Amino acid sequence: MLYNTMSRRKEAFQPLDPDRVGMYVCGPTVYDCAHIGNARPVIVFDVLYRLLKRLYPNVVYVRNITDVDDKINARARDNDETIGELTARTTQAFHQDAAALNTLPPDIEPRATAHIGHMVTMIQTLLAKGHAYEAEGHVLFSVPSMPDYGRLSGRSQDELIAGARVEVAPYKKDPADFVLWKPSPGDLPGWDSPWGRGRPGWHIECSAMSSEYLGVTFDIHGGGQDLVFPHHENELAQSVCAHGQPFARYWLHNGYLMVEGEKMSKSLGNFFTVRDLLDQAPGEAIRLTMLTTHYHQPFDWTAEGLRQSRTALDRLYLALRGVAGIRPEGRDELPVDVLAALKDDINTPMAIAHLHELATQLNKAVTTAEKARCKGALLAAGDVLGLLQQDVEAWFRWTPTGSSGLDDAAVEALVQRRIDARKAKDFAEADRIRQELADAGIVLEDGAGSTAWRRGC
Repeated sequence: MLYNTMSRRKEAFQPLDPDRVGMYVCGPTVYDCAHIGNARPVIVFDVLYRLLKRLYPNVVYVRNITDVDDKINARARDNDETIGELTARTTQAFHQDAAALNTLPPDIEPRATAHIGHMVTMIQTLLAKGHAYEAEGHVLFSVPSMPDYGRLSGRSQDELIAGARVEVAPYKKDPADFVLWKPSPGDLPGWDSPWGRGRPGWHIECSAMSSEYLGVTFDIHGGGQDLVFPHHENELAQSVCAHGQPFARYWLHNGYLMVEGEKMSKSLGNFFTVRDLLDQAPGEAIRLTMLTTHYHQPFDWTAEGLRQSRTALDRLYLALRGVAGIRPEGRDELPVDVLAALKDDINTPMAIAHLHELATQLNKAVTTAEKARCKGALLAAGDVLGLLQQDVEAWFRWTPTGSSGLDDAAVEALVQRRIDARKAKDFAEADRIRQELADAGIVLEDGAGSTAWRRGC
């Protein structure tokens, strides 16, 4: 069951071809590092991708890179670097951030600049069918040519016009018409076309790339709620009018993100990039925090929420640490309750609750066989959520960037000194070392014949 923005209700997912499920998600415009609002759809649709891969034999996940855009042009000029240098650097940063958040790479990651020819062909088709027109070196989509334009966003004609006023221009036949192609002066990127040297509008990029890799009609189109209008509305219009066939069958959108109850804004000082947060916490903690709220709902990012996620992951990893020497069984089989939660419109909060139940079962397991089954179930649930992907000891030894605290070697040396003090029955010294470690944020766990340690939140 997936909530379809088009129908405004949950629908049973039935792929066009069960042997090849297609999903397209709008990727980044690469002019700056990704902020936490950008990270939410990357994480949400990674969970859906992981789930689909467990349910169907072949899933094709396409997520584009927009590397031609006015924001890119402006940022490159401000940075005094070439557009190529800017897009290469920020694309690499995006890939690094996405990997740190435990997201799988898409199967196909097309770049807009490699598909200009596809866009030109599509624009020519729209012109030939009377859905577009030329005006002063531009090509524009004629919104009145599509009677049900606005159906995805549910906007009235007046609302559509109001939304289009940021692009009001005298050459438009209708205020809601939008650009498919625009002229490029010599100092900006441009390509030869039947309408002169120019560059594509934003919306035509995704229409061309999705049809190239998934066909004119495909299963799932995803993105943030901010893309419903105008981007996805315009994608839908272009694609349906060009091909004469349905476009995406299920439209999924994650809710808006706020920070500490307010809209994220640089002027408010609450604007965070993924990189900022990765200096404060492991990527898995950021990921878990994002998944604690249902994807369709607005999400309020808080420092306390991140702290709670780190504590929750500590508990899960402690359960795994307790069975470190036991080989898991059944890791390929997703627990029924977790599967049911995710199949119900990607209900990650419910799936996470079941994840904790599995950890409790593992902690209570007595026999080796029971522990092996519980460990396998916990890891399987973690796999589909993109959690519990770290080495257990590496998780507990993570330190923030720039930390001036004790390094691993220093901790190990103090732990050994404490062990030696206890053997010599110098309990005062052992207690002193424990306190020294505690003051440095190190938590000790004495077991049978050994002492484990971890860094606290």
